[in-house]
Amino acid sequence: MRNQVQLIAYADRLGGSLPGLLDVLHGPLAGLFGGIHVLPFYRPYDGADAGFDPADHTAVDPRLGTWADLRRLGASLDTVVDLIVNHVSVDAPQFRDFVDRGDASPWAGMFLTFGRVFQDGATEQDLLRIYRPRPGLPFTPMIVQRRSRRLMWTTFTSRQIDLDVGQPATREYLLGVLERLAEHGVATVRLDAVGYAVKTAGTSCFMTADTLAFVAELSQQARQVGVEVLAELHSHYRHQIDMSRHVDWVYDFALPPLILHALFTGDGRPLRQWLHIRPHNMVTVLDTHDGIGVTDVSVDQTNRALAGLLEADEIHSLIERIHDNSGGTSRSATGQTAADADLYQVNCTFYDALGRDDRRYLLARLLQFFVPGIPQVYYVGLLAGSNDLDLLARTGVGREINRHRYTAADLAKALDRPVVRALARLIRFRNTHPAFLGAFSCLDAADGAVTLRWRNGPQEAQVTAELPSGSYTLGYTTDGSQRSVTDVANLPF
Repeated sequence: MRNQVQLIAYADRLGGSLPGLLDVLHGPLAGLFGGIHVLPFYRPYDGADAGFDPADHTAVDPRLGTWADLRRLGASLDTVVDLIVNHVSVDAPQFRDFVDRGDASPWAGMFLTFGRVFQDGATEQDLLRIYRPRPGLPFTPMIVQRRSRRLMWTTFTSRQIDLDVGQPATREYLLGVLERLAEHGVATVRLDAVGYAVKTAGTSCFMTADTLAFVAELSQQARQVGVEVLAELHSHYRHQIDMSRHVDWVYDFALPPLILHALFTGDGRPLRQWLHIRPHNMVTVLDTHDGIGVTDVSVDQTNRALAGLLEADEIHSLIERIHDNSGGTSRSATGQTAADADLYQVNCTFYDALGRDDRRYLLARLLQFFVPGIPQVYYVGLLAGSNDLDLLARTGVGREINRHRYTAADLAKALDRPVVRALARLIRFRNTHPAFLGAFSCLDAADGAVTLRWRNGPQEAQVTAELPSGSYTLGYTTDGSQRSVTDVANLPF
């Protein structure tokens, strides 16, 4: 991936389709991004989990476009797309064949059952040890061949059937998807929910040694067809560090809560601590199609002896501050109050999480762009969007609060806002200043400050943030001289 800011977007919610998204990227957003993560466009893109439950992982939903449209996106931008390794839809033809024919189906081995993992049965402790992002156990009883009951493994919803990635049929299926994506110009595949992909009896069934071995093998296959690998992993930061050794890129999901904590409390120590130990092959985000994760800075849920980057009371205060800043709207979309019961994240736009404070929002983006890695900006975050309560009310799905559908008129209006124009200047600065091709330093600073610097020969860029006040100074070299601004809206980019 080129060292430039990328956009994350649903094709149907920003442009209406793949051709429409391309028009937006070449029109109002022309020259702003070096890459685009197109959220799932497979058939169907509007299933039980907003495209993350494909019935056909090798087909573009015709309502969104064609493979040729995806190739056109990749002609000018690095394209990132999802390889959904953990599960398929209950409507996938392979699973329907298994339901009809049982073990006589050539696809029978693809789908994970309770008995496949726990061949000798399971104790209460075995079941309680399983790590899952939702309440309850990850199993759904289903009828096969109209007579046989099977306990299918369903990590996320009862309409998403987990795959047995140890089976040859599953490996062939995943390799076929990978080759299809490479054939159509995809630069990077995002391994969705990959921490759950391997289930091993007697373990948490999450991020085990077997998981890492599977990821290493899949990454090697991806590189052989010319595709890089980005791992999606919401968990204790040590797991992200472990994963970074086996893939090209891993998300820095600890960064969003640490930046919020720093801006809420004026305490930069946890953020600086993370910057000193994190790997550099990370994709940085503040917001995505999911919520703002807190498990990434918490104690390890599979081994509570491993402390987090924030204390429990600090995380509680962080969550309550987000709810207060959003006027309580995020509370209605989070936890048991939402139909999808997201227990380890807060569902809220990042702009609302900061109380729609333009200055602190731009400072948060400035800090993100200075942290080593490839920055990604979610489309709602690009447009400084607020919580969509109407969409939440219609769907009952907490994460939909941060998935607004933008019309052309909405987009034009948002792009004219001062905070969005300032963010665009900052993105151009990050994309073009040569200092970001050099070496990074997190400098010593008082507890209430963070100073980050990039240096590439004579070229330099440095930000010093005064966290309690939300003020900052951005210094940079240009045309052989040193300049500085205290508002990114004044950047000449």
